[in-house]
Amino acid sequence: MEIWERSLENSITSPEELSGLFRVAAAPLSGVVRRYPMRITPYYLSLITGPGDAIWRQCVPDPAELEDFTQSPDPLDEERLSPVPGLIHRYPDRVVLVVSSACAVYCRFCMRKRGVGCNGILAASQEEAIGYIASRPEIRDVILSGGDPLLLPDDRLDDLLSALRKIPHVEIVRIGTRVPVTLPERITPRLVRMLKRHHPLFVNTHFNHPSEITAQSAKACARLADVGIPLGNQTVLLKGVNDDPMVMRRLMQLLLTIRVRPYYIHQMDLVRGTAHFRTPVNHGVAVLDALRGHTSGMAIPHYVIDLPGGKGKVEVAPGRVERNGSRLSITNYLGETVEYLDVK
Repeated sequence: MEIWERSLENSITSPEELSGLFRVAAAPLSGVVRRYPMRITPYYLSLITGPGDAIWRQCVPDPAELEDFTQSPDPLDEERLSPVPGLIHRYPDRVVLVVSSACAVYCRFCMRKRGVGCNGILAASQEEAIGYIASRPEIRDVILSGGDPLLLPDDRLDDLLSALRKIPHVEIVRIGTRVPVTLPERITPRLVRMLKRHHPLFVNTHFNHPSEITAQSAKACARLADVGIPLGNQTVLLKGVNDDPMVMRRLMQLLLTIRVRPYYIHQMDLVRGTAHFRTPVNHGVAVLDALRGHTSGMAIPHYVIDLPGGKGKVEVAPGRVERNGSRLSITNYLGETVEYLDVK
């Protein structure tokens, strides 16, 4: 068993374990965990300075998760957009391949909260998914997602990437992963040697707070960068975590120091169980404005909303978004206007 696998085995998975470490009541969290599982790796747990801090809010269950009745389990309509199980075909030239239903840490704001970690998300059948991609020459870009693709064993991931590389029209493969943040020991020399064989390969990771950038996460990112894998970062704007402009600025600056290019700041998706993390869109605009001119242009990501109904990502920019009170009218890449209900 590798070190990272032992770390997963030693993860905190119950409120009772957490209570023993932090002297917090387990009972209010037990019902949450029955619906939305928890797992916190020893490494990520070590980043918590105390209950309620930015790391705690991202990984520790909150009773507010069960008090959200207005939002949708699947606001992006991924299930409708899945022509075969585990494959999401939303845009013309690219698909998302859900290759794992597990993560090292179950983030409380997860966009697939409806099923990640509790068998509600079906990982793709490799044979069926590869067949679908091979039969559609318009698909040039495949994004591996989950759960976390890097929780797959090296050999299984190698087989999947090899199968994709045999499809002539697949030009690039991207991997979306949070393990450099939550389980950095997973980025082993053996893993990166294998990944290097499958260029052009891109990795987008998911740092949300400056406290997540440590010597260990920096080393994990360096191993990936050193074998020529470009690294990007997708941050979610989270109330009480990174909605302070100075916190976000420092995060973006530190990302560049570990060779990770800021790519997106995501407005919180309208996922059931996550409403307590939402911030008004105007607040996100103010956070982005606090970056411009005060730091390098390389440190300024795109601020985007992933529209409900599977209508795609839209950058919050003049001409794209019109406001009428708490209702926004947003124009997507197809010229469609979609109504989006903002936080008051």
